[in-house]
Amino acid sequence: MNTVKQILRPPVIIAALGYFVDIYDLLLFSIVRVPSLQALGKSGEALLHDGIFLINIQMAGLLTGGILWGILGDKRGRLSVLFGSILLYSLANLANGFVTTVPQYAVLRFIAGVGLAGELGAGITLVAEILPKHIRGYGTTLVASVGLFGAVLAYIVAEFTDWQVAYWIGGGLGLCLLLLRYSVAESGMFAEVREKKVARGNFFMLLSRGPLLANYLRCILIGLPIWFVIGILVTFSPEFAVSMNLPEAIDAGKAVMCCYIGLSLGDLSSGVLSQVLKSRKKVVLIFLFFTAGAMAVYLTAAGLSAAAFYTRCFFLGFAIGYWALFVTIAAEQFGTNIRATVATTVPNFVRGTVVPLTLAFEWLRLHHSMIFSAWAVGGASLLIAALALWKMKETFGKDLQFIE
Repeated sequence: MNTVKQILRPPVIIAALGYFVDIYDLLLFSIVRVPSLQALGKSGEALLHDGIFLINIQMAGLLTGGILWGILGDKRGRLSVLFGSILLYSLANLANGFVTTVPQYAVLRFIAGVGLAGELGAGITLVAEILPKHIRGYGTTLVASVGLFGAVLAYIVAEFTDWQVAYWIGGGLGLCLLLLRYSVAESGMFAEVREKKVARGNFFMLLSRGPLLANYLRCILIGLPIWFVIGILVTFSPEFAVSMNLPEAIDAGKAVMCCYIGLSLGDLSSGVLSQVLKSRKKVVLIFLFFTAGAMAVYLTAAGLSAAAFYTRCFFLGFAIGYWALFVTIAAEQFGTNIRATVATTVPNFVRGTVVPLTLAFEWLRLHHSMIFSAWAVGGASLLIAALALWKMKETFGKDLQFIE
């Protein structure tokens, strides 16, 4: 019972709720992409092309915000990032409900992306630093597992309200969450480092030191398959369904919801399994194999019913359910003086890989079928992730009270 009380401390609960709202707002565009663009006068191929453009703009915001909030997290503190990021993306998402043109939509998705970039990394860093090393995996798993259900709420809200109202609700939830932030204390590890004369939040340290850079790149590359699945296979599920000649139309929002239910359960499973096996690497490898199998089943779903297709989206989500583990590994690899920088930039750089992944996918589609293009890009992402994992250091039970 003492372990449960330690895990269910206010910072863990608040971080989980924060990530819940973060995922709601992050995935809302994928869910309301079609109706919102139709409301702006788009149809046919424009729904796909403008959708890819807006996702790439949002991801560009995540890349920018990842660096910004990561540096601030190590210079000013984990809590300052939690406050600042949620305020920015909440206001941006409120404004998204008022857009009338695609350029307006693009500007606001970029701003929202910048804001959304800070929540997960700062939350995982804070939780990892305040919990004992032998149970911190449970804490970070809880944050991600609860948070990912934000996608389910986003789908339910979008299903029963107008897409504009869905944006306003997301922004309102974020502003309400700010009131809870005042009950959370700063990380003790960060407070100690702040009193020392040591460089904090130096992003260029990661780029200028060979061993740090290699380790940093490995942390990013093991997450490639996660956002290939979310950013391409699930986001554009209606187009894949047409390509596979499914007899029924597929709702992108429902596909996203099914994927994220699976992802949340997968995160819970991978986190618990890593504690049981006392290894992060072994569990990530297991889930990479799961992902390869789930991709194969999804891309051979020709002619199946909509229910069978949504079931495949669920299994895709479960298979990529090492997201919490992946971010935890990034936080555990580096010292307290650059931990927030790493933990915040790594997931956002992985999210940002949707840009080159979608560009590669679109280029291949000019010469090959949609299914072949997905096989090629997905297979490459899995191979790269496996090679990155091969050379990565095990971090289970590592003492985090050190500096670079």
